[in-house]
Amino acid sequence: MNNKNKKLPDTQNKTDKRKIPINRVGIKNLRYPILVKDRDNKHQHTIAMISMTVDLPMHFKGTHMSRFVEILEKNGKEINIESLFDILTEMQNKLHAKASHIVLEFPYFRTKTAPVSKLQSLMDYRVKFHAVKYNGDKDFIMTVVVPVKTLCPCSKNISKYGAHNQRGDITVSVRFKGNIWIEEIIDAVEDSASCDLYSLLKREDEKYVTEKAYKNPVFVEDVSRNTVMRLKKMKNIKWYSVEAENYESIHNHNAYAHIESTNICKKYKEFIISRY
Repeated sequence: MNNKNKKLPDTQNKTDKRKIPINRVGIKNLRYPILVKDRDNKHQHTIAMISMTVDLPMHFKGTHMSRFVEILEKNGKEINIESLFDILTEMQNKLHAKASHIVLEFPYFRTKTAPVSKLQSLMDYRVKFHAVKYNGDKDFIMTVVVPVKTLCPCSKNISKYGAHNQRGDITVSVRFKGNIWIEEIIDAVEDSASCDLYSLLKREDEKYVTEKAYKNPVFVEDVSRNTVMRLKKMKNIKWYSVEAENYESIHNHNAYAHIESTNICKKYKEFIISRY
């Protein structure tokens, strides 16, 4: 028989006798070019680290890893929420799964204008899309990590000559209906800190951001609460999680605060906890 026509054995489909189901199995850290929606420029090209997983029943030895990439290639490179759920549905169908997950983590760039010199430069932010489907139930969480500048109110009040300040990361995760722009989350966070950050600053700009931060001292507690106040004004958001972490300049540890929305029904929360 011609080797080209010989059917190769399907090892993954063999029966496994250990009777242990696997919650999530698949591929992780696949670099892939994507096209995401951009409020200011319509679209933006970037590179995502993608993970795709499904559940595996106890009687199957393994899943078919190549099918994840095949499904991704078939669905094209323009990523939006609906296309993610199309991918999840195809993952369930092709891999005979009840639960499917896809996670995309990517840098998102935004042009920022320096406050005094008006010079423009690109600022990068970390974004994550996590979509899950279990049978017919769906969930989607968007996470944006925004770096900011914070100045300590306590240090300002007790010091004669200045106050310690540092960079921090504010991590915002949201569930929403309709549409929420990544830029809306960035704006909400940057407006909540002592000052936002820039890639390019001249001396006159440095003077401005230093003085602005001094006039707007905030603890991690303040940044997280300020951000939540702004998120609550966005009617499309139905759940949020805000984490503030300061990389302290006078301590060998970080300051941290976390606020999570409680307006999520128990059944929905149990679904999320059990599938993530």
